[in-house]
Amino acid sequence: MGQITLPGNPPIAVTLRRSTRARRLSLRLSQIDGRVTLTLPRRVPEREALGFLQEKEAWLRGHLDAREEDVPVLPGAVLPVEGQPRELRPGAGRAVRLTPEALEVPGAAGRVPARVRGWLRALARERLAEASDRHAAALGRPYSRITLRDTRSRWGSCTSDGALMYSWRLILAPPAVLDYVAAHEVAHLAEMNHSPRFWAVVEQLYGDWRAPRRWLRDEGAGLHRYRFDD
Repeated sequence: MGQITLPGNPPIAVTLRRSTRARRLSLRLSQIDGRVTLTLPRRVPEREALGFLQEKEAWLRGHLDAREEDVPVLPGAVLPVEGQPRELRPGAGRAVRLTPEALEVPGAAGRVPARVRGWLRALARERLAEASDRHAAALGRPYSRITLRDTRSRWGSCTSDGALMYSWRLILAPPAVLDYVAAHEVAHLAEMNHSPRFWAVVEQLYGDWRAPRRWLRDEGAGLHRYRFDD
């Protein structure tokens, strides 16, 4: 439908969305990118939606204030690599270099986001391919290919033809979390569902999967705080 601005300090941009399936007005704040969406049932007039938004203003501002700020990936920023915080520092030579405390990135500061993103994607592909190969061999079922994306709604997926997709941001998480997601998606090669049989396969491949699954639920949205916009 469009976008409106809720006045105040600061003003809040709100996307209006009309849905034929909605039965009531609903307000949603994305913990991933901070976007605010107000959904309207088909016959609810916009003026009623605006009144609802004003009623919820205190709630909305409180949750926005509690949300962690985004982190631009620039020199001096700190971001996790395999769960360990690293400071982005200028580097020498041509290659990005990982040290116990830092990620050293050569070249102009303006190219840092793109270089770091490319380096992280390459490392994510290496780690996810290794984990997928290991779990697929243990299961005795091959996959067809691996694709990396920057998905917001899911950390991985498996298609009926055995294609695995992962979010490359898993490389920011602790290694156990990345390994769990790989085991989860490989398990779908045997069980394309989330039945007790499926979870038994995940446990067979990974072990007790509850802790990394809980980590993703509690901490996963924070991996999207790191902004690689050029």
